[in-house]
Amino acid sequence: MQAKAIIIREPRRIECDVLPLADPTPADLVVDIAYSGISTGTERLFWSGEMPDFPGMGYPLVPGYESAGRVVDATGENRARIGEFVFVPGAACFGAVRGLFGATANRLVVPAARVLPVAEHLGERAVLLALAATAYHASAGAAQPDLIIGHGVVGRLLARIAVLAGGSPTVWETNPARHAGAQGYTVCSPAEDERKNYRHIYDASGDSAIMDQLVQRLAPGGEIVLAGFYPDPLSFAFPPAFMREARLRVAAQWQPADLAAVERLIASGALSLDGLITHRAAASDAPDAYRTAFSDAACLKMILDWRLCA
Repeated sequence: MQAKAIIIREPRRIECDVLPLADPTPADLVVDIAYSGISTGTERLFWSGEMPDFPGMGYPLVPGYESAGRVVDATGENRARIGEFVFVPGAACFGAVRGLFGATANRLVVPAARVLPVAEHLGERAVLLALAATAYHASAGAAQPDLIIGHGVVGRLLARIAVLAGGSPTVWETNPARHAGAQGYTVCSPAEDERKNYRHIYDASGDSAIMDQLVQRLAPGGEIVLAGFYPDPLSFAFPPAFMREARLRVAAQWQPADLAAVERLIASGALSLDGLITHRAAASDAPDAYRTAFSDAACLKMILDWRLCA
């Protein structure tokens, strides 16, 4: 089998090309992908060449951990899954071409255990499950944020989950074009906010230089949660953090239990994924689509539509 895949050949060189696929085993599903999302965090760093040392890093690579499509083939007990509409968080089925995280292709061979059935009516919104699970993982079992940094997709999902838990967070966003779309919370620029006693600040900006600004807004004993991905070393002045007895927590990659939890919230109607996808393109137009996703502040989430590729 073969697949059309997005390949980052080297920094700033991206194309849609055909790759051979690994033969499926009895533990695998073959999934025809309809939609893939472009990550403005990790994929931007792969594309620009700025990704820090990362397990498996190297070029060429197939990126992506946000794809949705339909199971078209399987063997043994997995044959019962043929026809399911599913979310796929990644794949490693391209032989010598690295899969980081390998889900941005029109066909994938994936271990059945990694593939999550989702409601058909979600359509393209199903690609957002990874970011919803990222936001859920950051606060699962912990205090919800009262300040969130960044009103991108992860910031919006952090805020929506906090509202579900009874909170009413403030969200900082420096770009006025991203101030719209709040649902039960307040969005403002940092300069408009004078508060300096936030107990739980969640940063989804990925800004490596933001720590001192956040420490200054903490209440004594307050916590900063790093929920973004940071290409450069983070540092902060110690005396202000010492005076506040600041706490720091890093939110790592979501786990399968987080994905299952947000899928239940979405299926019940409690958590909405509406209003988060702003741009769409045929996968064959990937070079332009990636540039737009990384440079246009109005682009919250770019979707590659594989159905538009002949």
